[in-house]
Amino acid sequence: MRLPREAQARVEGPLNREPTMTETIARPVEKEEQRTEGLPPYNVVLLDDDDHSYEYVILMLKKVFGHPIEKGYEMAQEVDARGRVIVATTNLEQAELKRDQIHAFGPDPLIPRCRGSMSATVEPASG
Repeated sequence: MRLPREAQARVEGPLNREPTMTETIARPVEKEEQRTEGLPPYNVVLLDDDDHSYEYVILMLKKVFGHPIEKGYEMAQEVDARGRVIVATTNLEQAELKRDQIHAFGPDPLIPRCRGSMSATVEPASG
């Protein structure tokens, strides 16, 4: 699946500006799963709501997890259709950090009624 060109431009737009002298750009590297040997795995689960746009979800997943736009779009579709989507599987400490980063991402500027970040939870990975 491809993201419509207009939506892709809105997602990539804020990422393509030149950094200022006081900014540092650190682009996260996408990892399907980050498991630490000996530690049990946990899922970071993004929960659906009606106050965030696909563009917001895609941008947040790109900045927090390093997911490519296409994968972010697929995850946005899944959370919209099923009410939840696993966005990462990692150790408990990293899962809690990523959940907190989702909670701190802020409101969606494209939806005026939006007052805050999306919700996410951490749960043990099965198997």
